[in-house]
Amino acid sequence: MSCSPEKPNFRSPLKEPPSPSWNDLLLKKKKALNHVLFTMHLQSRKPSSSPSPQLRKSLDFTLPSLVSDPTSLLSDEILLSILSKLPNSQRNSNSLVSKRWLNLQGRLVRSIKLLDRDFLVSGRLFVRFPNLIHVDMVNASLISPGNSGVFYSHQLLSSHVDCNADAKDWFLKERFVLPCDEIDKGLRILASGCPNLRRLVVVNASELGLLGVAEECPTLQVLELHRCNDQVLRGIAACQNLQILRLIGNVDGFYKSSVTDSGLTILAQGCKRLVKLELSGCEGSYEGIKAIAQCCQMLEELVLRDHRMEGGWLSALSYCENLKTLRFLSCKSIDNCGWFDEDVGSCPTLERVHFEKCQLRNKESLRTLFLLCQDVREVIFHNCWGLDNEMFTLSCGLRRVKSLCLESCSLLTTEGLESALLSLKEIQSLKVISCGNIKDSEISPALSTLFSALKDFQWRPDTKALLSAGLAGTGMRKRGNKLFKKTCDWKSLPGA
Repeated sequence: MSCSPEKPNFRSPLKEPPSPSWNDLLLKKKKALNHVLFTMHLQSRKPSSSPSPQLRKSLDFTLPSLVSDPTSLLSDEILLSILSKLPNSQRNSNSLVSKRWLNLQGRLVRSIKLLDRDFLVSGRLFVRFPNLIHVDMVNASLISPGNSGVFYSHQLLSSHVDCNADAKDWFLKERFVLPCDEIDKGLRILASGCPNLRRLVVVNASELGLLGVAEECPTLQVLELHRCNDQVLRGIAACQNLQILRLIGNVDGFYKSSVTDSGLTILAQGCKRLVKLELSGCEGSYEGIKAIAQCCQMLEELVLRDHRMEGGWLSALSYCENLKTLRFLSCKSIDNCGWFDEDVGSCPTLERVHFEKCQLRNKESLRTLFLLCQDVREVIFHNCWGLDNEMFTLSCGLRRVKSLCLESCSLLTTEGLESALLSLKEIQSLKVISCGNIKDSEISPALSTLFSALKDFQWRPDTKALLSAGLAGTGMRKRGNKLFKKTCDWKSLPGA
């Protein structure tokens, strides 16, 4: 009796189900995210009844795009409010995300310094930045050879220079500035594309160009004119809401133009709402400043930079009824008058007088100025030449000074400082910075008592002394000396 062989058992033992992979988990999370975004999208639409099958199909068709760009569900207004809260350092990187972000980021830009004139003439400026209110056209108006490797810079202007051209031939003939017709054409395009313009910086504009801007941009409040003359100022009269005006007549090494009493009188009659006026490299005299003081009754701040005023112009400041701040920047002289005018009058509303990089060598003019502003509350001397003890003692007449700042006044000594400070009975704030001839060892007990009564006191007259005190005990000053002796001993040199 034969036995048939047993049939093999092909059933395998039960195996445990495999564990889910990371891809499966990510897929589930994506599905969950799709579900959340899909629900938010339906709630934002708020349909009155259940969506039709066609609507469901369209929603399902757009579902994958929601995962790739979740911000597509947000409106432009919401996304703009989010982008506006981000720091300015992230604006360039944000504009690279997508074309939509690029356009939205362009709406947030309100100020631009134009470098390419073709960008303005072609109209791309307004497409890229539709909400501009501040435009600087100076660099776009210069004929520059590109990155030539030679860069000429000034406080008010800078440009590349042709390295093969003579510097005098390049600047004195003013070849680097576009003609007036080209500048006016750009102004007309800018005015039509930016009707809400509030601030404009332009060079070599004409009267007609400024008139066009005044008609198209009624909200213009701040205007800066480079290479300005008397004829150009006729176009400013149409700027009804102009409040801040900056006129640059002469810039050494770049261009020469003239602003005289005629232009200042035209300016005074046309711009009666001025609050701040800066005259840089401008000419004029007593009559021009008097016209501004009488017509511009809202003027609160007057700035004179490198002025060319005739002698005796200071007396006209007594006609200013609301002037609060008077600044002198990079002036070779305050007033060229060679006499002391006792009948100069006074400016009772003047509160601050600021000198920076000025030459204070005319004793009569400085005494006249201090007599004019005898009720001033704040005085600042910053890096002024000629301010010695004799000149500084003239400030003793400023009895109502409460704040005094002295910075980089190397000729002033401790004796001169003390003689003036003890006469200022109402002083509350004092700053003495980088005045090398004022020594701590020369402080008298009376001056020390005055320092202790001040509310705001900053005392750093000698930076070298502070450096030595800071290095004391560290051995840093000796380490360099030892290292030099070890590496380069003069006795070991050949021929020594």
